[in-house]
Order: sequence, then structure tokens, then C-alpha cells
Amino acid sequence: MKTSDLYVTRISSVTKVAAILGLIILVVLIAAPYWAGRADMRLMGEIFLYLALACLWNLMAGYAGLVSVGQQAYVGFGGYMLFALTMFAGLHPVGAIVVAGVLGAIIAVPVALLIFRLRGAYFAIGTWVIAEVFRLSFAQISALGGGSGSSLPVDIVRSLAESRDGREHLSYWLALASAVIVLAAVYFFLRSRNGLALTAIRDNELAAGSLGIDIWRTKFIVYIVTSALTAMIGALIFLQKLRISPDAAFSVNDWTAFVIFIVVIGGIGTIEGPIIGTLIFFLLRETLADLGTVYLMVLGVVAIAIMLKAPNGVWGLIRARFDLEMFPLSYRVKTKKSAKND
Repeated sequence: MKTSDLYVTRISSVTKVAAILGLIILVVLIAAPYWAGRADMRLMGEIFLYLALACLWNLMAGYAGLVSVGQQAYVGFGGYMLFALTMFAGLHPVGAIVVAGVLGAIIAVPVALLIFRLRGAYFAIGTWVIAEVFRLSFAQISALGGGSGSSLPVDIVRSLAESRDGREHLSYWLALASAVIVLAAVYFFLRSRNGLALTAIRDNELAAGSLGIDIWRTKFIVYIVTSALTAMIGALIFLQKLRISPDAAFSVNDWTAFVIFIVVIGGIGTIEGPIIGTLIFFLLRETLADLGTVYLMVLGVVAIAIMLKAPNGVWGLIRARFDLEMFPLSYRVKTKKSAKND
């Protein structure tokens, strides 16, 4: 075989099929308000929001090595910014979601400068402490309900749409759009120059630094981007709930523990992992939620079993066995003959 017969590419027949199936599924999901029931749309909207949170946490922990247990800080911050901007600044809820993301990025800068001084377990604990500071701070703001929380005024809710169906359809489409935007943002970020640096850092941080990659700057960018998008997702979450309180907004269980579970069982450090993990999580939740505390025990058993039997998650197991990749990130060497077969 001649060297001229070889070439490097990211595209394969699997990624082509995955792209086509993805577009078909997206079209079907966009049309969901016309074929799905109200309860189904609420469930799917929740799935999309958790998928977005899982993708962002995976980008930060799985690629940048920033294992945070305090991302609920930005979920709650985004939710409270939605309420504050709509109630006191008169912004439309959709515009407030965007502004919440910008404010999330701004507040993340001093937070990053502080906690980036920590390493390993100390970093993780530091993120949780920051989240608690956020929770206690917002609990003191009486204008937003203090410790008991607040509800969105009726006129703000009606500004989304006059009818209840219209509001629920818009909330569903916003949740779907958030998942698509986050997936696309993560994918294109990983294909960019910064993404290449991030992949190098994930594989070997010491070697990446010796090659001239600015490790601190790359991680800083990832932290700011994920914090901004997480704040926007938080605003969307509480736009759907229409009520917010410090305990609900900054719940480590709801917005961090479950998200970590999703990423770990799906496959950390992959785009496909959070998708599979989200589907597994909601399948377990919808099947076992009526069992009360037993449901949480089952989640723990599943997480331990997967970490022991498949340390790279379900998708890691599938990829190792069948050499599959749904999102074309890795480079592959192919022959011109195999390209014709594809």
C-alpha cells in the first residue's frame, strides 16, 4: 500500500448515519407539541434541560479536569436573575434568560480566580462552598422572597403567551433549543483550536504544558463558558417551575449529584456519554420513582456497578467493543478504497 493511498479524516459512515438520524429525531421533537400530550412534553423538556447540564459538566470535568460539585451555584444564580430581571428590570423572560447567561459569565470570573488556586479535592470542596455562599446570600434578599422564595407574577407569565398551551409549547421549544445549542457548542468547541488544547490537557496535562499550551487559560475559558450556559439553563428551569426558593435553586442533589450520575454512567469525556446517561437516568427515575428511598439506593447500586464493570461508562464500553463514534471528533487514517465503500 502506498502512502498516497492514505488520508486522515474525521468522517465515517457511522457519523453520516448518526447525522441523518439526528436530524430526523430533531424534526420529530420540534413537532412534539402537535403529537405529544402535556405531561409528555413536560417530561421531555426536563430531559432536555438535564442533558444540557450534563453536557456542560462533562465538558468541564471530563475534558478540563475541573471536577466541580458546586455547579448548582450557577443554576440557582440563573434562576434568581430571571426573576430579578423580569420583576424589577421589566425584561421579557426570553431576554432575561440571555442576560442571565451574561451575568453568569461575569460572576464566574472572580469565582474562577479564587477557586483556581485550589487543586483536586480542594477544588471540588471549594466549588461547593461557593454554591453555599450563593444560597445564603440570595436567602437574605427579601425582595426576592428571602428564605421562603418567590413566584413569578401572572403578568410576566402571560407575557410568554396568552394561552396556557402557548406557554407550554414555548417552554418546551426553549428547553429543546437549549439542549441543541449546548450540544452544538460543546461539539464545535472541541473541534476548535481551544478544543484541541483541551483534549491534549485531558490526555496528559504535563505533556500539554511542555508543548506550549496555556493550561490555566484554557481551563479558565471552559469554566466561564460552562458557567454562563449553566446560568441560562438555570433560568430556563425556573421559568418552567414559575417559583424559586434558595433550597430549590441551589440543591446539590438535583443540579449536581444527578448530573454527575448521568455523566459517570453514560461515559465521562465523551459527547455521546451524557446523552446515553440522561436516557438511562430518566428510564430509572420513571420506573422506580414510586419506590421512594429505594429509588436512590438503586441509582447508587447502578453507579457502583457501572464504575466497576465499565469505568468509562456505557458508551465507553460500546465504543471499545464496536469502535463507534457518533460525533466526528477523532482523526482516523483511511485508504481511498475504504472511502469509496463509505
